[in-house]
Amino acid sequence: MAKNLKITQVKSGIGYRQRTKDTLRALGFRRMHQTVEQPDNPAIRGMIKAVRHLVKVDES
Repeated sequence: MAKNLKITQVKSGIGYRQRTKDTLRALGFRRMHQTVEQPDNPAIRGMIKAVRHLVKVDES
């Protein structure tokens, strides 16, 4: 079974460039403090790295 990551948005994307907001949306976020589960793969890890100042990651 593939490993999943639980990602929680802890800070707003307001005031950041559009590319950052688009990355949050691509990860599946719609609102603050929302938690999404994504597969643990290099593409998702790259997106998390780009917005690491806005999210908290829990490896499950």
